[in-house]
Amino acid sequence: MDVTEVLVVGGGSTGCGIARDLSMRGIDVTLVEKGNLTHGTTGRMHGLLHSGGRYAVSDRASATECIEENHVLRDIAAHCVEETGGLFVKRPEDTEEYFQEKLEGLEACDIPAEVLSAEEAREREPYLAADIDRAIAVPDAAIDPFRLCVANAAAAESHGARVATHAEVTDVLVESGEVVGVELDHGTDPEKRGDGTGTERIEADHVVNATGAWAGQLGAMAGVDVEVRPSKGVMTVMNSRQVDTVINRCRPKGDADIVVPHETACILGTTDEEVADPEDYPEERWEVDLVVDELAKLVPVLAEARTLRSFWGVRPLYEPPGSGTEDPTDVTRDFFLLDHADRDGLPGMTSIVGGKLTTYRLMAERVADHVCGKLGVSATCRTAETPLPGSEDASVLESNMRAFGLRSPVARRSAQRLGSRTEAVLDVDGPNPVVCDCEAVTRAELRDAIDDAGSDLDAVRIRTRASMGNCQGAFCCHRMAAELYPDFDAGTARESLDELYQERWKGQRHALWGDQLSQAMLNRMLHATTMNRDADPAILEDSVDFGAFDDGDRSRDGSGPPGESAATDGGTGWR
Repeated sequence: MDVTEVLVVGGGSTGCGIARDLSMRGIDVTLVEKGNLTHGTTGRMHGLLHSGGRYAVSDRASATECIEENHVLRDIAAHCVEETGGLFVKRPEDTEEYFQEKLEGLEACDIPAEVLSAEEAREREPYLAADIDRAIAVPDAAIDPFRLCVANAAAAESHGARVATHAEVTDVLVESGEVVGVELDHGTDPEKRGDGTGTERIEADHVVNATGAWAGQLGAMAGVDVEVRPSKGVMTVMNSRQVDTVINRCRPKGDADIVVPHETACILGTTDEEVADPEDYPEERWEVDLVVDELAKLVPVLAEARTLRSFWGVRPLYEPPGSGTEDPTDVTRDFFLLDHADRDGLPGMTSIVGGKLTTYRLMAERVADHVCGKLGVSATCRTAETPLPGSEDASVLESNMRAFGLRSPVARRSAQRLGSRTEAVLDVDGPNPVVCDCEAVTRAELRDAIDDAGSDLDAVRIRTRASMGNCQGAFCCHRMAAELYPDFDAGTARESLDELYQERWKGQRHALWGDQLSQAMLNRMLHATTMNRDADPAILEDSVDFGAFDDGDRSRDGSGPPGESAATDGGTGWR
């Protein structure tokens, strides 16, 4: 049994932010997450650092919070943010009335804005459609949610917090009408704490439910209702940066209205469909087609571009009791702190619901203030002024990295990912070759991530972006696994390699047409036939169906008979 002052459940941006804030105030904190960090909504978003522009008409309170936190995160998380800027683009069919409402809302929320003619907008982004009317420039940016979460967790650990991943809460412990802790399942991992069976009991003075779309499920374990309305949305990843600025459609709420340049790719989004279960919902082909087709009206080259993969995220929307909102797009994007002692007569637990990544730090501050009040702690918040690990010295991003044997763009990409940690990680004895060519990830970065994440190659991916480029791991997954030797045995390395293959494959099932279908088949030949994964009886019984997403013609141009774009390997799957 472990004992802690505060137990935070949920390893997304908000949970990691809460753990950092509380630990910086001197509180003993334990953070638990059932998967890797960013397992939930945080790891399945389009990477937009909001200026608040998207909410300047419909939700000005949220818009004001966004622009304020936008400025804070540019300072404290510099190595996680790319200064892309944003454009709200008006097409001929979009109303002039809404364009003016957007301008008025931006001014009311103190969001910097500049009206651009169609010609001026295309000077910034040449691939914008020829028939656009004009645009509004705003200070949107791109942010790396993986890097951000890991930095917050690392900061928490540096202040004494315990961070436990792959630790699923199986029960909330209630004694004498008060929450006193949780019970965890670590699986069979011998490296995790527990009683030898993979289970662990943690007692806490206070439990924070920061599980986002899963908040209702954790609340039910404690016997309280948390009225979360999970809403799924698809994001589709393109093979290159067709634009370098965040492109928004200047119209009222609707599907398929944003393109976010992110690292080496562009991410298209999104849809908004209410689901009953954040773990179990259909991933539908029409959603992928919709975002490509609709956003091609803003950036026509997208219609012919290569689609790498698609993924779905689930928004943790919260509907206060009695609001009766039917359409999930009408549910506020604001956040709510639920004190279960006052609300439900159940002391010992607080839930934080709603919100968005841009306001994660503010949400964490509000929760930490609340919990400190419960515990009688008077320490103040310092997270808005204290840089995250990696962002202490932004000047390193401009430094010349040839001293470490790297040439641009490898040097630039490494410095962007590592920030002020660049010298400490890259200053190694001996050669430092590039392991992931698409994302320019070096051996030194991989070794640094393995030191932090252990044998979990998917956690290494989150920390480095290795395997996230155009080839989707075809030429680097095995190299990543090789870096596990000699610290881990062959069985552990093979298991982790297979898990990474499967993680990379699941998003490609929704992009099997054109060049990406050829890439997927090449990946299969490299990883299945050359490693005997297509003939291993132990694998064949438990493999993913390569044609599981195939429900008709997958070719974007309409060519080819239905189903032909799915792999014809007899269902043996990715492996």
